Amino acid sequence: MLKKFKVNNFKCFGSEFLFDLSTAKNYTFNPECIKNGIVNNAMIYGYNGTGKSNLGWAIFDIIEHLTDKTKIEFPYKHYTNAQTSNNVAEFEYEFLINGDIVVYRYSKTDYKTLVTEQLFVNGKEIVYFDRRNDNTVFTCNMSGTETLNKNIANEQLSVLKYIKNNSVLSDNKENRTFADFFMFVEHMLFFRSLEDRIYLGQEVKTGTLINDIINTNKVEDFEKFLNEAHVDCKLSVVDNMGEKELAFDFGEKKISFHHIMSTGTSSLMLFYCWYQQILEREVSFVFIDEFDAFYHHELSRLIIKKLKESGIQFVVTTHNTSIMSNDMMRPDCYYLMNTRKIRSLAQCTEKELREAHNIEKIYKAGAFYVE
Repeated sequence: MLKKFKVNNFKCFGSEFLFDLSTAKNYTFNPECIKNGIVNNAMIYGYNGTGKSNLGWAIFDIIEHLTDKTKIEFPYKHYTNAQTSNNVAEFEYEFLINGDIVVYRYSKTDYKTLVTEQLFVNGKEIVYFDRRNDNTVFTCNMSGTETLNKNIANEQLSVLKYIKNNSVLSDNKENRTFADFFMFVEHMLFFRSLEDRIYLGQEVKTGTLINDIINTNKVEDFEKFLNEAHVDCKLSVVDNMGEKELAFDFGEKKISFHHIMSTGTSSLMLFYCWYQQILEREVSFVFIDEFDAFYHHELSRLIIKKLKESGIQFVVTTHNTSIMSNDMMRPDCYYLMNTRKIRSLAQCTEKELREAHNIEKIYKAGAFYVE
């Protein structure tokens, strides 16, 4: 699980910005929102331009140099904060991996170029690499790396990835935690429900979402999902010049799904396809930007319900206050942010928040303060 994330001098975050998921309170309602003392279900609110999307890009910067998964470079242009003279962005992740605390720190000058890297397991530094002053030698205290060449001249090659790919590590708890840390990062997923449908992490997708649903024999299940989302329809597969095609079935008439689906239904299809991977345990952590951009508020509730049922640790961004409710989550799971801070509702007031409180009403009254 992601426990804490810290970033400095990246895009809009000109000073140190901490996203702390370990500030869970002792509420007794909706206990499934918290796991191992860490927020498992987080929903972020903030004015336009406060950095909600940039927080997602920042968290998923790690994908570029630790994995071979899907990457997109254009969100990472104008990498460091434009208002500072510092040309290095700094990142720090704290994970809970099989009961162990893993802290990974690194800094970069751009999306691909690394400056420093440090890895700690339960407070013990096991990898350190500082490339400044033309240094190319790193230190590593992992069993099985004693004979490993500890010289890396390539500034775009992560020392952690180098160790993983070039060492036969001993079978001990520390090294298993190292492997599981990589497994977690390699299965992180970012996607957005906007029309660009950008995603980061996971394998490169080929073909269309519709083909994916047909080829995995999920047409009937997808139909049930749409019906549950109040899209009253029947689906079938038809032949179109030798190609299988998904269609709305109106009895004697069948019309291509792609031709008449609404924007909201298209967004639902996107969520459904990623949700199948979540259910199949192919995703360790998911960040969904503008998750309900095209949804009715009742549909937004359904999506959160589905995510909660899956057990996945998720972070979503939204402007929809109708789902800011203790019926769905808890005050320590709803976050308010600006470009300097992000805090849960429970941290944004001195008032004791109880299950019966209407937190949306309190929010709209301006009673929550990030600073």
